[in-house]
Amino acid sequence: MDGHNKCNKKAVVKFAGAFIAWVIGSGFATGQEVLQFFTSYGYWSYGVVLLNLIGFLFLGQVLLATGQEHKNETTFNHFKYFCGEKLGRFYSWLIPVTLILIMPVLISGAGATLSEYYGINHYIGSAVMAEMVFCAYLIGFERLVKIVSTIGPVIIIFSLLVGTITVILDFNNFMQVSQYELILSESQSSPHWIISSILYLSLNFQSGSAYFTALGISANSRKDAKYGAIFGAIALVLAIAIMNTAILLNSENITTLEIPMLYLAKKISYILGAVFSIVLILGIFSSCSAMMWSVCSRFTKGGKRGNQIFAALVAIFIFVLGLFSFSELVGVFYPLEGYLGLIFIGCVIYKGIKHKF
Repeated sequence: MDGHNKCNKKAVVKFAGAFIAWVIGSGFATGQEVLQFFTSYGYWSYGVVLLNLIGFLFLGQVLLATGQEHKNETTFNHFKYFCGEKLGRFYSWLIPVTLILIMPVLISGAGATLSEYYGINHYIGSAVMAEMVFCAYLIGFERLVKIVSTIGPVIIIFSLLVGTITVILDFNNFMQVSQYELILSESQSSPHWIISSILYLSLNFQSGSAYFTALGISANSRKDAKYGAIFGAIALVLAIAIMNTAILLNSENITTLEIPMLYLAKKISYILGAVFSIVLILGIFSSCSAMMWSVCSRFTKGGKRGNQIFAALVAIFIFVLGLFSFSELVGVFYPLEGYLGLIFIGCVIYKGIKHKF
């Protein structure tokens, strides 16, 4: 078998972990993202889970496989490949802008986590995270992938642990979820659960397309990229389903909290809560670092020195904007990003189906 057909199990695990790392930033790992895009629709949240499973499996494979197939093309632009010259050029410039607006959400999530559990000043926590992300960018993409690919599976395991224990302990509350539909609806990201499903896919794949394509480019074979995307998607959506159920079962007490999953972890055990808070910080770091790379790697003016200065300015900007309320930033910027990416996602689906058949 040639290199194109071989499948390296270690590589698949690495790419699955790196695939997950993009999605599990502060919005996901804290539970705030799951609350707004999934749980807020009550029992219909499982419809959102199902549609996202299908979407993650398909879109993940298409983007990583596309990157792998074009790895030898130094001028390859995935936006132009999927959307054509004009629309592709528009998205090429739009992505850095939208990511710069999403990164403060992650920075704010770090500050909120450290403040809520350890009493550390929100500003200090956000500043430390912004500095860590800046330093991670300076070490380069390959080293970054090695770091975030190990963080991803750890966060999924902890999310599954906290979610599963909560589901077992509180499952008797499942039939009472309908009583809290009005409270839950206040956190909805959009008017309907189907729209929320589409927005969540668009949010993750439009903003993460450059990162996912770069992952595919770094793969040695198409199968490594393909199965990395498949296992990453399954693990991710399984974690979402369990987290969603855990939050649903605690609807009465959790909808007004900034960090729902931290509340659930602390409810089980204070020690577990402390460990989970560290895991949350790692998740925020992994996702924000990947976004930092997607934004700053495009800036080439002034050579390496100019690029580093630009990265430092981005770090300062996201820190300042990240001083606003975490839940409010999630509620504003995440749905906005989803709407902006709808056309791009449609182009990826069309191209993926056309290429397959």
